[in-house]
Amino acid sequence: MTMAHPVPDTVSAPADPNTVCRALLRYYDDLSGILTATGQGSPTSGFAPEWRLPALSPAVERFFEAGGISAQDLGSYHGTPLRFLNLMHNPRTRTTKTLASLMIVGRAVAHIQRTGESIMIITPSSANKATALRDAVLRAQETGLVGAEQLRIVCVVPEASSQKLWRSPLTDDDALRARNPLAVLDSTQPLHVKELARAFADQEADALFSRHKLRLWHTMDLSNYAVADTARALFERDHLPAAPRVHAHAVSSAFGLLGHFYGQQQSTGREWPDTGARYFLVQHLGTSDMVSSYYHGRFDYRPQWQTRDGLHVQDSDPHFPERTFAPEEQLETTFYTRAPATAERMNQIIGRQGGGGIVVSLAECLDRYPLIRDLLAPVHVHLPSDPRQVREWSLVMAVTGVLNALDRGLLDETEILIHGSGSYNADDYQAPRTDQMRLISGYQELRDLVHTAAAG
Repeated sequence: MTMAHPVPDTVSAPADPNTVCRALLRYYDDLSGILTATGQGSPTSGFAPEWRLPALSPAVERFFEAGGISAQDLGSYHGTPLRFLNLMHNPRTRTTKTLASLMIVGRAVAHIQRTGESIMIITPSSANKATALRDAVLRAQETGLVGAEQLRIVCVVPEASSQKLWRSPLTDDDALRARNPLAVLDSTQPLHVKELARAFADQEADALFSRHKLRLWHTMDLSNYAVADTARALFERDHLPAAPRVHAHAVSSAFGLLGHFYGQQQSTGREWPDTGARYFLVQHLGTSDMVSSYYHGRFDYRPQWQTRDGLHVQDSDPHFPERTFAPEEQLETTFYTRAPATAERMNQIIGRQGGGGIVVSLAECLDRYPLIRDLLAPVHVHLPSDPRQVREWSLVMAVTGVLNALDRGLLDETEILIHGSGSYNADDYQAPRTDQMRLISGYQELRDLVHTAAAG
């Protein structure tokens, strides 16, 4: 296997990166129809608003305008054309989670306006989903769609991810902070935030409504994200040439690619769209479950490592890193889901449509970093000169995975569309202060915190 890292063979002039499609507005009618159809086939557990968006108005348009998508050429590598799908146009989050968050909060707004009932959202998150949902709640208030007392949000995040959260008026304003708390779980197992939030929603929803007249909505249903991510397929249909392509994405549970596939199903009306779309998963060693599942039929596969010059190395499996600082390395805390329930469906889709996956390490990302920085600069994605300032590694992981796969012959010359799902640096945001979050150790402390927020 080659360890060389050549520059791209050719560099074509990128499209104007300032040309952004306000996708959630451009496809508002399409998304509303898909939302309705999805709701008809989605049984709910507990409270959920109707599967509908508010009627368009100037305020609704201002609310949804943050949901933008663009695409630019990145030139080619070893003769393979590379394109970039930028899903990070909201400067207040720099993550694709904005698209789904706006759709989720839009549904909450429609319910509040229609019924007069107030809603409290509760969600577990490794950080980005929390930041994006909190920003969407704030936007709904800023645009006058709802009042601060009508829509609130509680986020439960693992302590390891707390410094990836973004400060905003929801942290800095005393009244807003009290109504919209950030609960940081003191636990060595990040997955516990999901278990805790689900248990709380199941056990406390009735009490919250009885005591505080607040509907509690647990928003982790995959359908909430799949509908928003259909916008990627609609954008691709209208803005990119109709041609076979590989969709590459850094994933934890592959919600984004499942949403893209769902969008192609909706757009074509076929269970297996004959569009030439193939899917390529990029993961890190800390949660390599989906790649392991696809190639080895189990979640816990690991290659046999040897030590050399202080590194762990292997050359038996090209789908895993050739070199890493640690075999169980946690490169990106955003990706914390183990044994995802979506793996079986993604395996089925890749087996039918084509594609594959690869696992990357921090050492490999650092090897590629100067090249990736040069590749992304023309499309106005600015990586810091010092990689230690990177706070969200998703995009760097995705590009590293694609370049490694091309070097190792795991991908052919078919055009590759890299989904830019997240990238931000230390200078892009401020994390909340310690006193702006609440450290909790379990259920009772979360219960006390939420009931206090509901009473405020």
